[in-house]
Amino acid sequence: MDSRVSELIHCGDNLFSKKSSLLSLWQEIADNMYPERADFTVQRNLGQAFAENLMTSFPLMARRDLGNSFASMLRRDKWFDLGTQQEDREDHAAKQWLEWATGVQYRAMYDRKTQFVRATKEADHDFAAFGQTVIFVDLNRYRDTLVYRCYHLRDVAWCENADGEIDTIHRNWKPTARDLCKIFPKTCAQSVKDCETKEPYKEFKCRHIIMPADCYESSSGKKWRTPYVSIFIDIENSVILEEVGSLTKKYVIPRWQTVSGSQYAYSPATVAALPDARLIQAMTLTLLEAGEKAVSPPMLAVENAIRGDVALYAGGITWVDKEYDERLGEVLRPLTQDMRGMPQGMNMREELKNAITQAFYLNQLNLPQVAGATAYEISQRVQEYIRQALPIFAPMEMDYNGALCDETFTLLMANGAFGPPDTIPQSIRGAETQFRFKSPLNDAIAMEKGQHFQSAAQMLATAVQIDPTVAADYDVHTAFRDAADGVGIPAKWFRSEDDAAAIVQQQQQQQAMLQATQTIHGGAQVAEQVGKAGKALNDAGMAA
Repeated sequence: MDSRVSELIHCGDNLFSKKSSLLSLWQEIADNMYPERADFTVQRNLGQAFAENLMTSFPLMARRDLGNSFASMLRRDKWFDLGTQQEDREDHAAKQWLEWATGVQYRAMYDRKTQFVRATKEADHDFAAFGQTVIFVDLNRYRDTLVYRCYHLRDVAWCENADGEIDTIHRNWKPTARDLCKIFPKTCAQSVKDCETKEPYKEFKCRHIIMPADCYESSSGKKWRTPYVSIFIDIENSVILEEVGSLTKKYVIPRWQTVSGSQYAYSPATVAALPDARLIQAMTLTLLEAGEKAVSPPMLAVENAIRGDVALYAGGITWVDKEYDERLGEVLRPLTQDMRGMPQGMNMREELKNAITQAFYLNQLNLPQVAGATAYEISQRVQEYIRQALPIFAPMEMDYNGALCDETFTLLMANGAFGPPDTIPQSIRGAETQFRFKSPLNDAIAMEKGQHFQSAAQMLATAVQIDPTVAADYDVHTAFRDAADGVGIPAKWFRSEDDAAAIVQQQQQQQAMLQATQTIHGGAQVAEQVGKAGKALNDAGMAA
């Protein structure tokens, strides 16, 4: 075996070994709240029923609602805008180009062939249940469109560098012989080629590795000009199928809540809900049994007095011995039970449902109602919503949506999707990109910015009544553009600052010319009146 292959496989096996105990926790979480993913430590067969061990589906529905809310609240409509980290460099031409580039990337991501919606749908529920997910982002085999895939957490292991960033990723993969021969026709092992015709669907253990280029030395001594290297290995045959440089990590691994000392994250929702999810299953089973006893109570029968089986179904007849003396009691009667605890049990169950609802943040996902409220009340409710929603949205915007958009933008830029680099406006050329996202949280912040503009306008109107010179302290044009950008008004609706300044100057010149014309016209009228008056006086003198 090649020493390089052996070393790569050994490093990956070590990472998977360290996370083996974590699979048990993920299996427990999935059993209670995500049965579709409950195959971390067991092999699930096709057609096997989901959630057959559960008594109530409420924890499943709570996780489902949280997972569905991510897409509806964070990726609705055109949910991102391309920007730069130096907003002061974004002139009007730059804003127009950024809006155009945003449209290009949006159409590329939501092309039907990319399966972006499918991948993020699966990823959202992994994120809600386990606090992390793995999304693969790359070009397809024909390099004519993007491709997105969500991989099972069981099959992926990773580690962090000294800066706490994930830079090494190992993914177990079981392609068929047919797929291996199609993807790697020149490097796949002979045993795989032999199976292509005889057993095309036989699976082989393979592994995909992404690691820093400076940590990997190629057998050919090649010096990588990219920050990462992508390696495919056939583990069963100890063959390197492919080793190529990569500009990106290809994998986006957002993490919700991390703890020091571990590269793996947790979901604060399921950590809080798991004890209640276990308890509500046991409590529901007890209540179901109690309810069944209340509707179909256990029966008390007299021995040797009943002939045959007891027929408790509708229309059934139970035969008893005619010589039995009924003064001794009914031959068949319900067993007396105390059902006074049922209402208390139902109340306790409702309290558990409320606790699970709060654990999954379902009571915090709606904007506060502001109808009929004053401006101050609206501001306070918005602030309260921001404080409550920030723990949910902040990790997803930066580590999930942000990383996904950055990875996609890098791929598109490297493959010429945005045209030649010299078409980028000079003002932002070379600037670091930064995506801005549309979400209830950001909408609330933008609403607050608009309210600040209105408040400033009201204050200015009051101050001008006291001292008109105060108007010189307020830059209306800058404030209006800033507020418009904050609430998301498209840049193409506005003229550039230079064009607007030229129009203002032209209007001022026209106003000055109008005033000059009026002055000249007024002077001519005065002269004419003076001339008429002089003539009248002259005529009067001659008459005298």
